[in-house]
Formats: sequence, structure tokens, C-alpha cells
Amino acid sequence: MTEPSAHSSIEPELTPRPVDPGTRIGHVHLKVADLDRALAFYCGVLGFGLKQRYGHQAAFLAAGDYHHHLGLNTWQSKGGKPPAAGSTGLFHVAFLYPTRAALADALKRLIDARVALQGASDHGVSEALYLEDPDGNGVELYRDRDPGEWPRDAAGNLAMDTRPLDLEALLREAA
Repeated sequence: MTEPSAHSSIEPELTPRPVDPGTRIGHVHLKVADLDRALAFYCGVLGFGLKQRYGHQAAFLAAGDYHHHLGLNTWQSKGGKPPAAGSTGLFHVAFLYPTRAALADALKRLIDARVALQGASDHGVSEALYLEDPDGNGVELYRDRDPGEWPRDAAGNLAMDTRPLDLEALLREAA
């Protein structure tokens, strides 16, 4: 029997054996055009800490004492342009904030730095801010609601939605 091609209409079994539920995304590594400009955004605006830098080519950032949550490099992208619309690649990287107050602080940082939002949504399960970094990479800053608050349909399935997020109410949560 031959393997189906990438363009085959045969549907693969999507979860033949589920991944361990303890699996997490450990870090994201982004290609950037200008490392200093990216550091100014991720450290200067969002507040990530610089853990290690490899000259002018790469840097590793984290929230707190973790070795790194975010890698930035110019190895294949120094001076490059963002991918053209209609290209494949990263849609966005999402940073999960532990509380609504922490997300409110992130919104205040964006406002203070005059970083424009592309969107702000209440998904029922979470509240999210959407923007782009200086290299055109999509960024989501969000917080999850307690699972007991997640909306569900009559059958008990998640009933996520996309409604406008009340930014003024969120800002009132900033410490």
C-alpha cells in the first residue's frame, strides 16, 4: 500500500494515540530582522527578562527565573522582511498571563509604548489582546478564565466565542 500524498483527500486519524496531557510548549524561537529592535519590544515594552545574549545574533528571554520562554535570532533573517500576506508560517505566538491584573498590566505597557492593538477579544474561556511585534510576527497576550467558568453547550462541549473585550474594564484591573 502506498502512503497518501500531502494533497490526498483521505482523512488521517487525527488522534490515534493522544499526547501526554502534561505536555506543554516550552519556548518559541522567532526569526527577527534586528535583534536590538526585537529586544526593545519584548524586554522594554512587554517586560521579559534577558537571560542570555549571543552577540548581535541571538538572545534568550524569560518571564521570571526560567531559562527561556522566547528565543530571538537573526541567523537567517538579519535585515529581512516579514512574510508576505498569503504565506504560510506562524500565525501568532501566545503568552499566557497568570491573572487578569497581569494582563491589564500588559495592556497598560502597550498603551504607554503606543503599540497598536490589532484586536481584543473575549473568547469565554479567555480574554486576549492581539498585536504584531516589530517584525510583523503575530502576538497574543491572554489570560484563561477558571475552567469552571468556561461556557459550555447543552451537551457539555466547550462553546467558545469571539466577542469584543472591554478594554476599559480590563485597565481598571491594572495594579
